[in-house]
Amino acid sequence: MTTLKEQRICGRHFTTRDISLIQEVVSTCSRINRTELARTVCELLDWKRPGGGLKARECRDLLERLERQGVLRLPEKQVPGCTVPRKSQRPASDDQPYTALSGSVEAFTPLQVQLVTTSQQRQLFRDLISRYHYLGYAMPFGARLQYLVYVSRPRCQVVGCVQFSSPAWRMKVRDQWIGWDDATRQRGLQQIVNNSRFLVLADIRNLASAMLSFVLDCMAGHWQERYGVLPLLVETLVDQQRYHGGCYRAANWIVLGQTSGRGRMDRANQRNGAAVKTVMVYPLVKDAVGRLRQGD
Repeated sequence: MTTLKEQRICGRHFTTRDISLIQEVVSTCSRINRTELARTVCELLDWKRPGGGLKARECRDLLERLERQGVLRLPEKQVPGCTVPRKSQRPASDDQPYTALSGSVEAFTPLQVQLVTTSQQRQLFRDLISRYHYLGYAMPFGARLQYLVYVSRPRCQVVGCVQFSSPAWRMKVRDQWIGWDDATRQRGLQQIVNNSRFLVLADIRNLASAMLSFVLDCMAGHWQERYGVLPLLVETLVDQQRYHGGCYRAANWIVLGQTSGRGRMDRANQRNGAAVKTVMVYPLVKDAVGRLRQGD
């Protein structure tokens, strides 16, 4: 194995600990492209321009240098082509709901869960999230899985979208609940998955909790298949000014507390308390906390 060496590029010094973290990110997120890897590394190491933008181009240079040195192996370069905007949002008209379905979820089960893999599915997922989710669609940093949820009666149609992505790098209430120090968190972080988007498109009673149940039944296996890591815990952040998180509570998610309200990109602590979220988690295996605490 190649010995890790400190690096310096574009005025930034990277310690061997930084390089070890970069190795971990590249290894864990091997299915995403080089640009997304660079963005993920920039975010985790807080490598930004004076105006706040990520130094993704410089980081790609660093990643490719490390590959030449034998420190890591990057995914193949993609063929140049059309790229999707990182952020898109198209507000829905209040008088034009996506579907008129209503009633109890028992009348529509079993639900059909489809992992998004094709370009048509990706486009549908982006369009629905952009149009109907209050945060809009944003290309997630790092690893991700996206799902479309369908009912088959009275006809097959989409009733929900669910997205999982890489976890928050640091989150005080979560890290204290697990009992992590910095070193153990670095080893175990990739065994946590973040439920970063959840969208229900029909006024069907108990549909939200049913969607969570159906999707979580298959998510861990899909995540391990794609990224080579078996997740032990799922986390989510609920905007307490908008939602109570009732579907998560009904599905036995654990409420840990609140975030500081800064947001993951507020490194200068300028937005403390501006967007407080309720932190909820759901263990996927027995003794998930113990295993995460040990860094297994």
